[in-house]
Amino acid sequence: MINRHLFSGIFCIVLTGSITISTDVMAADVPIDDGMVLITAGEFKMGSDKEENLAMWRGANDLNPYGFNDRLYVDERPMHMVKLPAFLIDKYEVTNAQYREFVIATRHSVPFTWARNGYNYSIDYLSYLPLKELRQIAIDKFRLDMDVTTMTQNALLTELQNINTARDKMPVTGVTWFDANNFCKWSRKRLPTEAEWEKAARGPQGFEYPWGNKWDASKISTMSEDDEAPYSPIGSYPGDVSAYGVYDMAANVSEWVDAWYDAYPGESSTSSRFYGKTQRVVRGGMASSGHYDSLSVVFRAAKRNHLFPSTALIDLGFRCAKDVK
Repeated sequence: MINRHLFSGIFCIVLTGSITISTDVMAADVPIDDGMVLITAGEFKMGSDKEENLAMWRGANDLNPYGFNDRLYVDERPMHMVKLPAFLIDKYEVTNAQYREFVIATRHSVPFTWARNGYNYSIDYLSYLPLKELRQIAIDKFRLDMDVTTMTQNALLTELQNINTARDKMPVTGVTWFDANNFCKWSRKRLPTEAEWEKAARGPQGFEYPWGNKWDASKISTMSEDDEAPYSPIGSYPGDVSAYGVYDMAANVSEWVDAWYDAYPGESSTSSRFYGKTQRVVRGGMASSGHYDSLSVVFRAAKRNHLFPSTALIDLGFRCAKDVK
């Protein structure tokens, strides 16, 4: 439920969980960039015919430290041809700054990640707080690694502003499938289909990874030291780009797509207990999966993940697509 009130002459939006956003500052000059990449029409090979390595998914033990709960490749089979018309897809994942514009325009609830790290606070709002309260927020929310007890209000505000400015270019996370779908519609776009996402990632050559067929951990963003944000600003890894010019498709954050998790044509609908119109497909490796690097499995373009659409994770975001008219 959204309430409105005037706070010291500033119009604020107060959302569930006492999260406050000041519209005059949060709508700073960060326009939603319509930077999209054209993916040409035609057929491509979707999925894979990889054979299962049963040892990888049986219960974890000394010989199998990974212990995947499900078989790794069954939901990718069989490899099959898919014909798609031309479409546009975002060059980068949707950022915090872009999502903030949506929140302000629609009064949509903010991601839970913003409430935890302080991104939901505008500098104008923070400047009205007593110094004692401002220092506490700097410690509890922003986790400022400084002796805030000796800092002036201006010094604190400068540091907090610098932190949130840096966060502007981070991919938005902590959003459900419904949140992502609503944002894309508001942007006059839509979520990409699963086939569109995979084609954009594999390129015209049908690579296993966006950059080629050889695994290279140096090309991707994996586990960060910051467990609250285990990812990087968009486009930080120039090696993680497909032949079409779409970035961060192997890693950074995983991404919602517009597809139910179900069997591919020719595969048994009983191959996975999760098949059916209950879970949505998630594509791209999660940055927090960095400890699986040696497997080089979760970052492949054909890899499918699945979650209930109401799920929101710290390393789960999205990008949008659009029809070519």
